[in-house]
Amino acid sequence: MGSPPRAVLDLAVVDAVVLDTDGVITDTARTHAAAWKRAFDELLRERGRRTGVVLPPFDAVGDYLRYVDGRARADGARAFLDSRGITLDPDGAGGEQGGEQGDGTLDALLDRKTRYFLDEVRAHGVRVFASTVTLLHELRRRGAGIAAASASRSCGPVLEAAGVAGDVDVRVDGIDAARLGLPGKPDPALFLEAARRLGVPPGRCALVEDALVGVEAGRRGGFGTVVGVDRQARLRGAMLERGAHVVVRDLADVAVVGRRSGTRDPVV
Repeated sequence: MGSPPRAVLDLAVVDAVVLDTDGVITDTARTHAAAWKRAFDELLRERGRRTGVVLPPFDAVGDYLRYVDGRARADGARAFLDSRGITLDPDGAGGEQGGEQGDGTLDALLDRKTRYFLDEVRAHGVRVFASTVTLLHELRRRGAGIAAASASRSCGPVLEAAGVAGDVDVRVDGIDAARLGLPGKPDPALFLEAARRLGVPPGRCALVEDALVGVEAGRRGGFGTVVGVDRQARLRGAMLERGAHVVVRDLADVAVVGRRSGTRDPVV
């Protein structure tokens, strides 16, 4: 599981593990960032063409981490657009609020981003992190419950394309969040719903996240162990400040010990 391990999941203490999807299970954070860049830059160029004011393009690293990463897609879009002084009408009922017509609606922007993301998935598939798959198999072998959680509405197709949909017991995604009215991260509602479906109290769950807002959500939700994944070695200090109990570069640095007893059937 990695030598030497920097984190331990003890199944005498933890009954289940909730894992964020993009950036933890699958290497799709960059795919999301590229789709956001395409959608945002189209809007920014069109606005600049109409107004004569050139706005800086979306930075697929800095802007993505600052405004979008880990958030519900509408929350992330609003946060980035606010940074550029743009407010879009949600559904087209009244055009753009506080600005000129022509940028489209927030719903249209979100639909374009999702389309661009799925086009990329269909064209190039989804890469899964091998160390995460190893961890999932070890958790299953030892009887732990496993949930995949994501603010993305594309979580299901992504897990299917990656070939790991069968490795998780439950999935909670952006579609569930919209249907249930769950607020986005850093509110812990998405992860608490995953724990509920697993039939495990959050204090007996570990949460694995690569986004700052997700780590904060784990702390707010009272998860027994919050593991931050900092693949680029950029966020360790911030993750610890937000509530991570431990931060690793890769899930190969996580060891699983013990075996879960008294398993319960997941809730659908």
